[in-house]
Amino acid sequence: MYYRQTMRELEFQGINSIGIVVIISIFVGAVITIQTDYNIESPLLPRYLIGVGVRDMLLLEFSSTMVALILAGKVGSSIASELGTMRITEQIDALEIMGVNSASFLILPKIISTMFFFPLLTILSLIVGMSGGYAVALISDVSSPQEYVYGLQYVFYPHYFTYALKKMIVFAFIITTISAYHGYYAEGSSLEVGKSSTRAVVHSSIVILMFNLILTKLILR
Repeated sequence: MYYRQTMRELEFQGINSIGIVVIISIFVGAVITIQTDYNIESPLLPRYLIGVGVRDMLLLEFSSTMVALILAGKVGSSIASELGTMRITEQIDALEIMGVNSASFLILPKIISTMFFFPLLTILSLIVGMSGGYAVALISDVSSPQEYVYGLQYVFYPHYFTYALKKMIVFAFIITTISAYHGYYAEGSSLEVGKSSTRAVVHSSIVILMFNLILTKLILR
């Protein structure tokens, strides 16, 4: 029963989020490439630094923190709305009457699926974002594709990659638990479902930014 529920949440919370992550990442990678080129004014600076800048910006911030904020809006609101609707319509009460641990049955599979799949979305965001920058290098005079690829490979620190994955695992837990809390304890009429969804997104975003500072200080010191 828990396995089927976890597979269901993998599809709803993870696979259904691939599209928005791909679309946003490819355009952000392209924009970062153009902005990095604009800020490199000195002719003494090599053009491969554009690739270095795109790689490090995606690794250190966008593909973990910014993607987590996007997922807080999509996945977090979905979780809060789903659980809030079930609470208002007394479906959670019915589960408890049947002897089912409603919190474990409804929330635990969501936590497991997001903590497993969101790091994969981070990896996907990195690949797609760098590809977006490569496409800009290919069709414009920002940098040659060879220099861009060389910049992506130049002085790569594997620690940056693990740093991004660790952050996303923590962010996945934050998004799921805070959103589930607001939905699970929703009270009142159906209007409360919308309010709990809004609170879930706002609180998740604030806590993500707070833990982004804490984890950066702890991991990159």
